[in-house]
Amino acid sequence: MPSRPPVFRFAPSPNGRLHLGHAYSALLNAEMAGRMHGRLLVRIEDIDPVRCRPDLAEAILADLRWLGLRFEEPVRRQSDHLPAYATALASLRTRGLVYPCLCSRKEIAQASLGRDPDGAPLYPGTCCGRADLAERIAAGAPHAWRLDMRAARAACPGSLRVDTVDAAGTPGDRPADPERWGDAVLGRKDVPTSYHLAVVLDDAAQGVTHVVRGQDLDAATDLHVLLQRLLGLPSPRYHHHALLRDPEGEKLAKSRGSLALADLRAQGVTAAEIRRRLGFP
Repeated sequence: MPSRPPVFRFAPSPNGRLHLGHAYSALLNAEMAGRMHGRLLVRIEDIDPVRCRPDLAEAILADLRWLGLRFEEPVRRQSDHLPAYATALASLRTRGLVYPCLCSRKEIAQASLGRDPDGAPLYPGTCCGRADLAERIAAGAPHAWRLDMRAARAACPGSLRVDTVDAAGTPGDRPADPERWGDAVLGRKDVPTSYHLAVVLDDAAQGVTHVVRGQDLDAATDLHVLLQRLLGLPSPRYHHHALLRDPEGEKLAKSRGSLALADLRAQGVTAAEIRRRLGFP
């Protein structure tokens, strides 16, 4: 039987316009997919009901087409798959691998003794085994669902490894350390999933074999590998590329107001110029 072609994906969130950093990641995915005779998918990661907007999702697709990217359609949108995420979360609940959490961000910050790889306060496990949880939840208290890291590692004993690939396509691997994330949120208070849970389910559903994304998500891969093992999902190969930075050395980001591709286009910059600037033909 002939081997299936590799599957790459570019997965932005529609909470702002794409900037040069996004363009680099999208073009790198396209370049690697083309060189490896693979498929390129685009996924809209729009589980955040407050920050994500449909008009920004359409603007993202328009920017990608302007750059000259060809990707398969229809484009998967996470907001269309909330029931699937809820089902996966329920399966983890049934196995005793997640627990409800009523803590506020302020309470977590005050009680935390460390930081997770994203720099957020590490959850101290306050609600794990808390006696009044069922009563408060029955009364309508909003709650998140957190991974019980100790139970999860007991369910997946032994070492975990991340399968990697470099920009040239050479495979490798490295050890994974999901414990540094602590009891991470897998179901938010407003939606039945989190980035971490949704992304591993989406990659499996779409048959993604190669995840090419920024270095800022490298640490998250350790947690993703654990979730894949818990849920019986395949693990793609991962490549985390260097981030584009501004003259002050800060990474380009929507939150910092980095110049959008739409702004560059309005200034008369062409897609060909963007591609050359980023090192692509």
